[in-house]
Amino acid sequence: MLPSDLLIYRYSGESIVPKRLPLDHSAIALACEQIDCFQGSLGGTYSQLNQKLLDLEGDNPNYRVKRGLAQLLKNHFSTFEIVSPLEPKLLRQKVFSRAAELVPIPANRCHLLENMASLLSEELHREVLPSEIEQGLYADLQENRILTSFEAPSPDELIHRYNLAQVQGIFYRSTYITLNAHRNDPGEYKLLFRYLKLFQLMSYIEGDADTGFTITIDGPTSLFKANTRYGLALAKMIPALLHVSKWSLKTKLQIKDTYTGTTKTSYFSLDDHCGLVTHYSKGKTYDSMLEESFAQRWAKLKTEWRLEREVELIPLPGSVMIPDFRLVHPDGRDFLLEIVGYWRPEYLQKKFYQVRNSDVNNLILAISERLNLDKAGVDFSDTPARLIWFKDKLSPKDVLNLLEN
Repeated sequence: MLPSDLLIYRYSGESIVPKRLPLDHSAIALACEQIDCFQGSLGGTYSQLNQKLLDLEGDNPNYRVKRGLAQLLKNHFSTFEIVSPLEPKLLRQKVFSRAAELVPIPANRCHLLENMASLLSEELHREVLPSEIEQGLYADLQENRILTSFEAPSPDELIHRYNLAQVQGIFYRSTYITLNAHRNDPGEYKLLFRYLKLFQLMSYIEGDADTGFTITIDGPTSLFKANTRYGLALAKMIPALLHVSKWSLKTKLQIKDTYTGTTKTSYFSLDDHCGLVTHYSKGKTYDSMLEESFAQRWAKLKTEWRLEREVELIPLPGSVMIPDFRLVHPDGRDFLLEIVGYWRPEYLQKKFYQVRNSDVNNLILAISERLNLDKAGVDFSDTPARLIWFKDKLSPKDVLNLLEN
């Protein structure tokens, strides 16, 4: 993705139109130029790479496009590493301590580096050159990190990534998103909902698999305090959405005018004919750290209860749920486990209302103690689901005790 200062867009009435590069000769040449610059900078420092990129910019009016392409290459295709014979902080301590025992450094610099090289060669059981020590002293500074590998994308791939990043950046300032997904394969719905959970987006789902779903997703500017991290999570959702066949969305934006300082309300729409290309692998979803940790620790338990990750859609009044896990016993008993992390009060009220009015009688809700349900106005006393409370990690033993009691 791109930082806000590299996002380029124009207005069309109240709608916003992000910048897109066409797959023409000019854009491909621009992408090739940036890729070649990175390939030619392998083994050099971050600072040296930046200088080469500045030289390429010159006085070209497309400098923001060039910087955007370079930013994507840095963040997604490059590896910058600290190259030093020792951890730089420890190396500095050794060098400066040794320097304090000798005459002032300006008059004895070469001798000091040679002396330290000899000492470190003995300590590390390999030859250490004076130049390595000089390079390693401040190798932990960003500008001194070394470009050690570069997985060059094709020019087309870089352009597709740039166009997607420009659209993703729109959602940093989203108030809410209304997403309509309709007439899709059930597996695509399931994938979409799993990504919603993966990125921990606050969403309200209405509809069913036959007629389609309307999903309302809170944006970062709708929270009590604008949250950059949540905005990035929302932007990460867009490449996942491109794996769904039939969809459309609209979002309301709150964008600060750089000239007047006032906040302007704008709108943005997107659908399955947008022409964007995703870099996400289809069907590749990941557990959250909380879920992954729970699954790993469950596997160590000695129990007949089997933990299943793949769970079908569970209909709720006006919505749908994909529980995190299903727990199945050989005697036929089964329970659904849903982990409730951090959400804003309105979302929790809707979620508990749906659960309370559902026909699901085998649901377990694992609820973080960090949530203040009383303050959120949530009454869980008449919830048909079984409840478990946890602090930082959900204990498999607590879940197992609930199942066996």
